[in-house]
Amino acid sequence: MIGFVKALVIVLIGLVPALGADPAVVKSTYAKENVPLQLDPASPFWSAALSISMEQDSFGKVVPRYRTEVRTRWTKDNLYFLFICPYEQLHLKPDPKTHQETNELWNWDVAEVFIGSDFADIKRYKEFEVSPQGEWIDLDVNLHNPHHEDGWTWNSGFQVLAKIDHPSHVWYGAMRIPWSTIDARPPAPGTRLRLNLFRSQGPPQHPHEITWQAPMSKTFHVPERFGLIKLLDEKQ
Repeated sequence: MIGFVKALVIVLIGLVPALGADPAVVKSTYAKENVPLQLDPASPFWSAALSISMEQDSFGKVVPRYRTEVRTRWTKDNLYFLFICPYEQLHLKPDPKTHQETNELWNWDVAEVFIGSDFADIKRYKEFEVSPQGEWIDLDVNLHNPHHEDGWTWNSGFQVLAKIDHPSHVWYGAMRIPWSTIDARPPAPGTRLRLNLFRSQGPPQHPHEITWQAPMSKTFHVPERFGLIKLLDEKQ
């Protein structure tokens, strides 16, 4: 009976978004000018951004030692993200190549952005990843396709920057994503898109998944669990 009740609770939690609960919202701060990617949270660009925390595993359990800070800003041309990622042990791909896309990068330590502008077909969205070594991959995800990983051949032209602070056991990853690759509409204050944020951390023997909105599944690809990103105007 106890096992049945626990299973029922998990199912009900997974249905919360479908039952009309207000989705969580990340607020992206406006910037007048495009800037080169930066990794210093104290820089003028990033210190003006609001921040949110990722501190749940895939099933909603809090994992405070991997509490990850995320900041985001937007311009008329680009959407920016900064991940500040504490770690215990990194799982890095040998012989990293940063001048070309790394397929299956998700098998290593990465920070990930899932973002979609299509509210009618939530199974279509884009995925962007950066590793602590500056490797990257972008995908045009179509969950109607049983092999949605094939979307990695798509190219958004996004840029990444990363570094590892070994003494502090923190790594930083930044992204600059062209708006034209994620939404046909020009960005404007009040614009909302569907969003989730993820991070994979640690070796296969001791893996950890850190999420913003827990998918309540072993896979991150549960668009019903996404939250939102809202673009703020200059004064907000």
